[in-house]
Amino acid sequence: MLKNTIAKLEQELAEIKKQLAVEIPNEINRAASLGDLKENAEYHAAREKKRNLEARGAQISGRIRFLMSIDLDKISREGVGLGSVVTLEDLDTGKKITYELVVADLVDVKEGKISIQAPIGKGMFGKKAGDEFSVVLPAGKKEYVIDKVVTLHDR
Repeated sequence: MLKNTIAKLEQELAEIKKQLAVEIPNEINRAASLGDLKENAEYHAAREKKRNLEARGAQISGRIRFLMSIDLDKISREGVGLGSVVTLEDLDTGKKITYELVVADLVDVKEGKISIQAPIGKGMFGKKAGDEFSVVLPAGKKEYVIDKVVTLHDR
């Protein structure tokens, strides 16, 4: 899970570095050759693009460092943690729903992948099958019972 995310981020970072090394300097030079830099919209747009790419590159580098620092051996083998697939029952409706707790880079609500930092993720963190918990969501307070937990280590 983390290796794939890191690989995707490294690929995006490599593309940004390529743009910063080749494409952006070419755009800036071409725009600068058009004349007065004070009123040169293309030049200013290219410089802004460069700043945005540099900021995104720094952000990605930080995410990669963070993800590489995660020690999978320290993730709970018994309770809900990063990478766990958890089936919950809504105590109000009886409806069951399954979520996988993931890092922010992998969130895909349609696929049932929610952030471990999301309210529901935080609410169930460390809990085991049979435990109840409640969370405050924009739609109001919800109460759940954990029906099943499959940890990262069990998959």
